[in-house]
Amino acid sequence: MKQSKITQRFLCVTLVAVMSLTACGKETKEEEKPAGYTIDNIREYVVGVDEKVELEDGSKRAIINFDNAATTPALQPVSDEVEAQMKMYGSIGRGFSKKSDYSTDFYNNTRSKVLQFVGADEENYTCFYVNNTTDGLNKLASALITSEDDVVLCTRMEHHANDLSWRERCKVIYAEIDKQGRVDYKSLEKMLKKNKVKYVAVTAASNVTGYVTDVHRVAKLAHKYGAKIIVDGAQIVAHRKFSMIGETPEENIDFFVFSAHKMYSPYGGGAVVGLTSVLNKHMPEFYGGGIVTIVTDKEQNYKDAPASYEAGSPNYPGVVGLGKAIDILQEVGFDAISEHEQKLVRRLIDGILKMDNAVVYGDTEDISDRVGVVTFNLTDVNSMHLAMKLSEKGVATRRGAFCAHTYVWRLLGVSDEAAKELVECGEGGTPGMIRVSFGIYNTEEEVDEFLSILDKAHGECLKEMEMLPHQPGL
Repeated sequence: MKQSKITQRFLCVTLVAVMSLTACGKETKEEEKPAGYTIDNIREYVVGVDEKVELEDGSKRAIINFDNAATTPALQPVSDEVEAQMKMYGSIGRGFSKKSDYSTDFYNNTRSKVLQFVGADEENYTCFYVNNTTDGLNKLASALITSEDDVVLCTRMEHHANDLSWRERCKVIYAEIDKQGRVDYKSLEKMLKKNKVKYVAVTAASNVTGYVTDVHRVAKLAHKYGAKIIVDGAQIVAHRKFSMIGETPEENIDFFVFSAHKMYSPYGGGAVVGLTSVLNKHMPEFYGGGIVTIVTDKEQNYKDAPASYEAGSPNYPGVVGLGKAIDILQEVGFDAISEHEQKLVRRLIDGILKMDNAVVYGDTEDISDRVGVVTFNLTDVNSMHLAMKLSEKGVATRRGAFCAHTYVWRLLGVSDEAAKELVECGEGGTPGMIRVSFGIYNTEEEVDEFLSILDKAHGECLKEMEMLPHQPGL
């Protein structure tokens, strides 16, 4: 009888323990987050996405950030990686310590990651680090341009970084855009035929309309006429998979420049990927430590690329962040990113076009060649006034000509002569557009909320205009 009670008690305790463990297991399983980074969970890892700010009316809310083409917020795992790697930070390339060795290896291994990210083989390409795309394009221009008579062919779609960096050093000619604002490839080939072009400099994706340029088609044309191609990749790297290698060798890209702050690592990093053989024939106009093998009283001997393009102590946190951002974007997957952005762009364009006096720039029907950028105006109100109203209500956008003046003037129908008269007008007095640019973390719910806020802001602008004697145009 005594043994039976003990046995019963043991069985009861065991049963309770098993039930408890089973319940705990179920609870843990339910609370577990999906493994890895996906388009569905990436918002959870965006630094500050739910941070509330005080608005004009005194209320507090998390803003809707639709200004991602300018810069992106950091991802928490990127920030965590930067912080973790700083514990082993030492001088890069020239120090004698375990930390220096570790940091140097990490720094150089990230080069290989960058090359793999853009499909570049290490036999033909190298990578050097820069602060951002503008820095990279200027550094390239300072190295590659050897005469004021050199001819660079750009398009009228370019950001100022891929225009002025060449304008100030040599002769620049331009391929035009078509009626929808896309690159006119016939115009581009015509310019190549008529001129002895040394380099063709084009954007991979527009920061104004989001149009994706067929850069491999451009590369084939450039190489056909004896030129090399330089691609501004600032607006493509966080949106579409990019490869230096085309379907044929003639379609290969020669140089590619991009920024890490456009891809969720705002720590001042960036990179230029380029043909090693060409880079080794030139030197950028940036000099200092780390780029020489020996210096004598009267001579200096420079290292090969990439070292010759990285004078001074490097931005190690920027490189660390860049590498981690690449890992995360690849894990999320560019097919998923593109599909998500297309839904947001379609939803936003359709919503804006339902409003009175709405103009959306670029092709509003075929959006397959657009990344997550939409520019628009409501023509019965001033765009500066409207953008300010949106900001007051907790929406971050961009207003103006987006450092792509000649492109924006064409889309707005502003002549070159008229544009010259705008010099003294100030930002608020010049024509412009409002730009919405999506990140991988933005949602369809945010688009719907934005459209509601836009409608209210538009109404308030109209009421305030009634009290003003004069209201500027777009």
